[in-house]
Formats: sequence, structure tokens, C-alpha cells
Amino acid sequence: MSVERREARQPWILLSPALGAVTLLLFVPLLFIIVYSFWLRTASGADQVGFYLDNWHEALTDRFYRDILLSTLKIAAITTVVCAIAGYPAAYFIARSRGNKAILLLLLMLPFWISYIIRTMSWINILGVSGAFNTILIALGIIDQPIQMLYNQTTVILGLVHFLLPFMILNVFVSLEGIDVTLEDAAHSLGATRWQSFLEVTLPLSLPGLAAGGLLCFVLAAGTYITPLVLGGPRDAMFANLVFEAIITQLNWPLGSALSLMLLVVLGAIVLIYNRYLGMAQLMKGLG
Repeated sequence: MSVERREARQPWILLSPALGAVTLLLFVPLLFIIVYSFWLRTASGADQVGFYLDNWHEALTDRFYRDILLSTLKIAAITTVVCAIAGYPAAYFIARSRGNKAILLLLLMLPFWISYIIRTMSWINILGVSGAFNTILIALGIIDQPIQMLYNQTTVILGLVHFLLPFMILNVFVSLEGIDVTLEDAAHSLGATRWQSFLEVTLPLSLPGLAAGGLLCFVLAAGTYITPLVLGGPRDAMFANLVFEAIITQLNWPLGSALSLMLLVVLGAIVLIYNRYLGMAQLMKGLG
């Protein structure tokens, strides 16, 4: 074997463990899901092997699934906007702070040390009928009876923001940290106010991190099922809850596979649109 061919194969040999893991843990299960989506659930409870389009026809034509999908995308979009509005000032404060930046980043990372389910269920103790918020309002004499604040779309969005806000802050922080502060000083020396230098210099240069955080928050919010399951009501189910219901409760793997692929295609299309206009390199920069 020539030296040139050996050198050409060497990168693939080094990548083979990672490629093997990705193939085994991602592509093979995805292939099984694709195959399952064309099987048919019979009345006896058994799965009929074959190539049937019944599951796809139900998933694509039933208005119920379409409405839940649109509602899921709406909730994810609102969550992303709230995370951007709340996360940008926090990221800017951390990036421009001096001396205590490491402590602030440590505090930002603390929520990741607590289980996502525990963080979500903690809102029941805060907003529940006998929770802390109602207890304080009654003690102050503001209300006489507890207010029902749980199990609606607002609390679902609140729980998602609580879960996803650190992701947004970290992405924006990385983008702001990479901006040369001398550019802002140059804008000041040319007569720009702090607000003008922020709008003309800092904000445009930090948009890749904001966009990366937005994409990450949107995809994670659209694919979650724990938060609406714990904090939402019967009318606040998201699309992932339908997949969970079909597979775990009804044991209808073919329909659940079709629904999961439907959500995957929609989110994949959004990622492709992002890649078309901003590029995945900007996403990797924001995540780095």
C-alpha cells in the first residue's frame, strides 16, 4: 500500500469509532423507526408487518394532529422569544462583568446539576393551590381563596423558559465574549452614545450567538413532553406527548413512529432553513 493511500485512510481509521457509535446509536434506531412507521396495528394488538400508508395518512390528514403540531410550534416560538428577551441582558451583564465572571457562570450552570423533572415539578410547589405564591398572597390579604395558576399554556411556557434560558444565555455569552471591546471604544470616540454603539456594533456582532441559542431553544422546546405533561392541562399537550401516548400508553408503535418522524421532518426543515440563511458554522460558533 502506497504512502499516499495510507495517509488518505488514516483520518477515516481515526474517525471509525465515532462514526460507528453514531451509526449504531442514531442511524440504526432511526431506520427501525422508519420501518415501523409503515407497519400496521391490528385490532388484536399485534403489529402487521408490511408496507402500509395508513399511519402516514392518519398523521397527515387528521386535523387533530395538525392542530397539535401548530400549537407546539407556537409554544416553542413564544418560548424562544421570551428566552431571547430575558437571556440577552443576562448574557451581556456576565460578558461585561469584571472579577466575578467565573462565579456568575457557575451560578448559571447550577440548574444543569438538578434533574430536569425536579426543576419542572418545583413549579407545582410554587404556583399550586397550596404553593408558596398563593400562601404569600393569602397571608398579605390580597386574595381570600387560592388562585388556580397551574395546568395551562402559560405555565407550560414558564416551565420551558425555566429549562431553556441557560442555553440561550450561554450561546449569547460566547458570542459577546468574542467581540473586541475596542470596537465599542472606537464607536464612542466617533461620537456614538453607549446605546448607539450597542445597536450599531455589539448587537449585530452578537446575532450569530442569539440565532444559535434561538434555534437550540426552539428545537428543544418543540420536542419536549415532560413540561406539558407536568404543568399543562389536557388541552395543552404538545406533539411529543402524542408520540408518548401512542407508543407508551396505546402501544401503537407504528403510529407513534410516523408521528415522531413527522415532527423530525418539520424540525429538520427548520434547521435547513437556518442553515440556508445563517449557516451551521455560525451555530457551531455559538455553541463553542
